[in-house]
Amino acid sequence: MYADTQNDITRQVVRVAQLLLAYGADSELVEDISQRLGHALGLESVELSISSNSLVLTSLVHGRCVTTTRRLREHGLNMTVVCELLRICLLTEKGIYGANDVKRRVAAIRPSTYPAWALIPMIGLSCACFCQLFGGDNMAFVMTFLASSIGMAVRLWFAKRHFNVLVNFAVTAFVISLVAQLAYVFPLSQTPTLVMAASVLMLVPGFPMINAISDMVKGHINVGISRWAQATLLTVSSVIGITMAMQMGGLLL
Repeated sequence: MYADTQNDITRQVVRVAQLLLAYGADSELVEDISQRLGHALGLESVELSISSNSLVLTSLVHGRCVTTTRRLREHGLNMTVVCELLRICLLTEKGIYGANDVKRRVAAIRPSTYPAWALIPMIGLSCACFCQLFGGDNMAFVMTFLASSIGMAVRLWFAKRHFNVLVNFAVTAFVISLVAQLAYVFPLSQTPTLVMAASVLMLVPGFPMINAISDMVKGHINVGISRWAQATLLTVSSVIGITMAMQMGGLLL
């Protein structure tokens, strides 16, 4: 393998690893796909070191090492991208894709998202269903749907304008809690506390916490701790927003 070919393949493999981490894959999956893709493209060895905000990849061919470093920038969870990268890896292992095909396919990947008009009511409905499961009455269901839908619209508005995610969560939690307090101001529901509890469930950072635990269990302690800290900060931001809204509404004395 020529040096230029090794360099090009190494760039493709590290790009795949970078995208996997950016869109929510756990560290073990990133290492596995990177090594399998590198071997399928002709590299003898692929070694990957992952930290909280960067990754270092080294490839080996005929005793020649190529090392490259990439900075990680999170783009939010998107399993469509992760699945597409896994599919590229599988097709490369089967010999269907070559290095040029991988380069073209990876460059063509675009994260697909649900439109806001579909996402907002579905999030509201999911939180309202949780309220119903907790024992809320029909009016609690309606008010939870209203609060969660408004909160999701606010969250998407801030995300579209690239606000800091901590600010996003704090403001969203504040707005949701303010709207949910209408269950106390207008006593139409017999279970107003469930409205307050269920409407903010959309802000629970479940996926980052799962990834954090998965990384720590599989030996990626530093990355796991980093993801756990991020999930904790998101939770604290939500709590700050909820507390401010409850204080403003007189629910906290």
